[in-house]
Amino acid sequence: MIKSFFFKPFFFLYRIFFRKLKGFPMSVSSSHHASSSQSKNDKFFGSLYSHKSDLSNQTLIIFNFEGALLKSSSLFDYFMLVAFEAGGLLRSLVLFLLYPLICLVSEEIGLKIMVMVCFFGLKKDSFRVGTAVLPKFFFEDVGLEAFEVLQRAGKKVGVSNLPRVMIESFLKDYLEIDVVVGKELKVFCGYFLGLMEEKENNVLPVLEEHDGEDMGFYIIGITASNKFHDHQLFYYCKDVYLVGNSDKRSSKKLPRDRYPKKLVFHDGRLALKPNPLDTIAILMWVPIGIALSIFRIIVGISLPYGVSLPILCFSGLRLTVNDNTKRESQSINSHRSLPNDKPKGVLYVCNHRTLLDPLYVCFALKKNLHAVTYSLSKMSEILSPIKTVRLTRNRHQDAEMMERLMNEGDVVVCPEGTTCREPYLLRFSPLFSEISDEIVPVAVDTHVTMFHGTTAGGLKCLDPLFFMMNPSAIYTVQLLDRVSGLSCCRDGSRSSIDVANYVQGEVGRALGFECTKFTRRDKYFILAGNEGIACKSNQPLKFE
Repeated sequence: MIKSFFFKPFFFLYRIFFRKLKGFPMSVSSSHHASSSQSKNDKFFGSLYSHKSDLSNQTLIIFNFEGALLKSSSLFDYFMLVAFEAGGLLRSLVLFLLYPLICLVSEEIGLKIMVMVCFFGLKKDSFRVGTAVLPKFFFEDVGLEAFEVLQRAGKKVGVSNLPRVMIESFLKDYLEIDVVVGKELKVFCGYFLGLMEEKENNVLPVLEEHDGEDMGFYIIGITASNKFHDHQLFYYCKDVYLVGNSDKRSSKKLPRDRYPKKLVFHDGRLALKPNPLDTIAILMWVPIGIALSIFRIIVGISLPYGVSLPILCFSGLRLTVNDNTKRESQSINSHRSLPNDKPKGVLYVCNHRTLLDPLYVCFALKKNLHAVTYSLSKMSEILSPIKTVRLTRNRHQDAEMMERLMNEGDVVVCPEGTTCREPYLLRFSPLFSEISDEIVPVAVDTHVTMFHGTTAGGLKCLDPLFFMMNPSAIYTVQLLDRVSGLSCCRDGSRSSIDVANYVQGEVGRALGFECTKFTRRDKYFILAGNEGIACKSNQPLKFE
């Protein structure tokens, strides 16, 4: 009797906490409760999805973003991304410590707590997590069935209880949603106060803007079964379809090839969506990871390749090398010696995944190379065990500099000009094809488990540190068939742009990546709001 009395409260709290920990919504309703609470026009989502011919261009869909479109029922992961990427480690620690309280209070109060912790004191103009970080994780959580329903509608209005700065870019720029209705955050002197506006904006202009009444649009709503008509827009719907927990669990993940617009760029340090369990692992690992990163850096810069490579591999940094350069056939032309030229080194041309690409090419070849980069922090330059030279982006000066380096030995260059994490290749600058006639394309890929070693909006001097902090990471280096560059340009058989495009295509085929025409300017305009250089442009980027 005493034991039962003692354990009942504990067991009650345990069930609440761990149901939330596994991603259950804050207020869970059974199907029986949902069906008894719906009005005569409420229906279940399965009936809408099964009748694919019901929707037309004269249909206006109003949908709840987090309740109907996302597979996950927990919002904690996305707020943790905001806390970590925009606020730092300390803010994310505070949010995690408040997680048990968030689980116990109501959904509305829990949302207000997370908004306060994540947004208080952040500068409005510099907040880019909603544009640069969250779209990738939102895409990975979109349900295929709900997405297909939205694609068949003529007009779409997204409704959410989340701050609009978190969701607007994803819904409008990537999912092509016409109108986004979210919570507005209070701002004082250009800084977020961590409070949401309580007063709802007038929703009638939203319907009038899209001729919901004048042209006879058939308006339907899609929302979660435990959020009955949680926004006044749903009261204008002829029918409301409810998405239950079973619908979310059985929903398929939206494949990457079905994305309405390509997700080529994203920023942020975290390589995984930080659910509560992963957040515990990250926070516990950070002190260990910093010490391990310092150890790896010391080993990499102080020991010979033959000694440091096994030690780094034992510490969790694996390197896989595939050498295809000994094939007899050449890809464009057989290598032709140029009689008037002095012997030069070999030019290794690789795609750009992290700042450590040139170093890992040296590991693969087991010899030192000169690295030519377009951007490099002073810290990375000091710590680099190989000679690094910055390009000025002045074509004439850079050509002369590379000529001098080629006369001294072998050189490695990354003609993309900036890193790209996703399975895409940015446009290759053709300058390298005019410098050497012996070009070796190198296909480089990485796999990290916890942190990305690249950033567009953060401190680039910390990029190598974050990459080395991963518990384990894999670098893959493929040396491809040699290509003739300078001789082709001189005899007019191919232009330097043709050679650059050919090399880009070969690297893309080896990696299974898609080649694009995006450049460094495109990347930094999307992720950081600038062009990645001193001068800025006011022209908006248009997706292809």
